[in-house]
Amino acid sequence: MPTVYLIPCVIADDAVETIPAYVVEHVKKCQVFFVENERTARRYLKSIWKEMVIDDYKWFTIHKAEEDVKSDFITALKEGKNIGIISESGCPGIADPGQILIQSAQEMGVQVKPLVGPSSILLALMASGLNGQTFKFCGYLPIDKFERNKALKSLEAESAKLRCTQIFIETPYRNNQLLESVLQNCSASTRLCIAADISSANESIVTKSIAQWKKNIPTIGKVPAIFLILA
Repeated sequence: MPTVYLIPCVIADDAVETIPAYVVEHVKKCQVFFVENERTARRYLKSIWKEMVIDDYKWFTIHKAEEDVKSDFITALKEGKNIGIISESGCPGIADPGQILIQSAQEMGVQVKPLVGPSSILLALMASGLNGQTFKFCGYLPIDKFERNKALKSLEAESAKLRCTQIFIETPYRNNQLLESVLQNCSASTRLCIAADISSANESIVTKSIAQWKKNIPTIGKVPAIFLILA
């Protein structure tokens, strides 16, 4: 019976130490890889297993095309192949591609084995000091400013009602626009955590009230960031 391994990836390119050693042992069991980006996945696996002969394996790209490669995925499982799924950063299926393929494996009764590794969402929540008992990951907020502002007010109201930490992200080049919207639309007492460049040498995870952030508004820059609020 084949196994599907959900292989965690580094968040920061040079943070190989965040990947547990046992991940390599499971990588060695795979014959086929379904990855978000083949070039970076090959480089990543080579960094954790230097002896790997890259061309000995089959590679399929799933970024924005999971439905297109689902038949290849199912065929590989029917052939008894062990499969590794790798996303660009963190863990497959968590705010990253992989879910559709994992669903197919579950429907076929194939064993799906998640491997321990870094998730920027959970690492940010852990370090935020906000409510880790009740939380919701909301993904990307609307790009349109009016819709984004409306979404933020709704998230803050829900946070206040449920005492729920709301977690969301943005494309790095729009970080500062999102921060501006948060500061303009959330109450002074609402706490905001900005977690940027997680696991890198420049990691910054800071929680302050909206009122405190307004006294010294940071420039986040074009780096991966997670935003968390608790009203």
